[in-house]
Amino acid sequence: MKKDDTAITGLYDLTHTMAKDLLEQYTFPWEVLPKIQDYILDVGTTLSEEEYEYRGNNVWVHKTAEVFPSAYLGKNIIVCKKAQVRHCAFVRENAIIGEGAVVGNSTELKNVILFDCVEVPHYNYVGDSILGYKAHMGAGSITSNVRADKGIVKVHAEDGDIDTGLIKFGAMLGDHAEIGCGSVLNPGTVIGRNSNVYPLSSVRECVNANSIYKMQGEVAEKQ
Repeated sequence: MKKDDTAITGLYDLTHTMAKDLLEQYTFPWEVLPKIQDYILDVGTTLSEEEYEYRGNNVWVHKTAEVFPSAYLGKNIIVCKKAQVRHCAFVRENAIIGEGAVVGNSTELKNVILFDCVEVPHYNYVGDSILGYKAHMGAGSITSNVRADKGIVKVHAEDGDIDTGLIKFGAMLGDHAEIGCGSVLNPGTVIGRNSNVYPLSSVRECVNANSIYKMQGEVAEKQ
């Protein structure tokens, strides 16, 4: 995947997120990560009281969404129409949960945008990441959002590294990306649209759209 393919326009259909106006202001998706909190605070106060319930701590939940009794909603959160936040989900802060999205049992979210119909349904950690329309993370798959040396995260594109300037940056998943169970997406990972990652993978690179990631150095193009 080349640098241009990691851009917002190469990864996402912006008609499938309430954060469209935010994302349109930037070239690369990771540039949005430091802006998520402010965007939620700005948009939240404009949401219709007929459609959204305000729960304090800058948390707005659509009245058709289902938040299970044992789920935790921290602060600066928007849960959109018909989304589900299931038992023991831990939504810490700064999260947009898109229309029809599923946040499952024991899943933790922090500083994320989940596009519409995203599924993170079982034991997932998603931090400092953006997941595109209908992206799905299999059980136990996570985004690792900090390097072991606490250094600046770089995106490793085919035509050179991109210095993001960020210490915390998990993964960018394009629309319809499928992440296999038990996989780790290391800091700065970018998965292209319609691509699959095999279960139990450790990914630390950019994966082209319409590809199958089997292991490091073995990526097949979908036929």
